[in-house]
Amino acid sequence: MINKILFMPAARRFVKKIRDVRLKTKIQDALKLIMNDYRIGELKKGDLAGIYCYDVFHDGTNYEIAYRFEEQQLVILVIMIGTRENFYDELKRYLS
Repeated sequence: MINKILFMPAARRFVKKIRDVRLKTKIQDALKLIMNDYRIGELKKGDLAGIYCYDVFHDGTNYEIAYRFEEQQLVILVIMIGTRENFYDELKRYLS
C-alpha cells in the first residue's frame, strides 16, 4: 500500500498556481487514482524510463502528470504537472 504522495518543486508550483477549481479537483482525483494503483499511468521508455505519465483532460486541454513510484518508501513522487504541449521536452530538461 502506498504511504503518501511527495511533490518535486515544479509539480508543487504548478498545483499552487491553479486558479480553476474544477481543474484542481480533476488533478486531485487523478492523484487519488494514482495512489490506488500507480500503474494506471503510461510507463515511459527511453530517456524517460521508469516514469509514468497520466492524462487529465479539462476544457479541451490535455494536462500530464509525470510521476515515479519509489518502491523502497512506498511513495509516489510527482515530478511535474503541466499542459501536454512541450511537456516531455520540459520534463527531460527538468530531470537533467
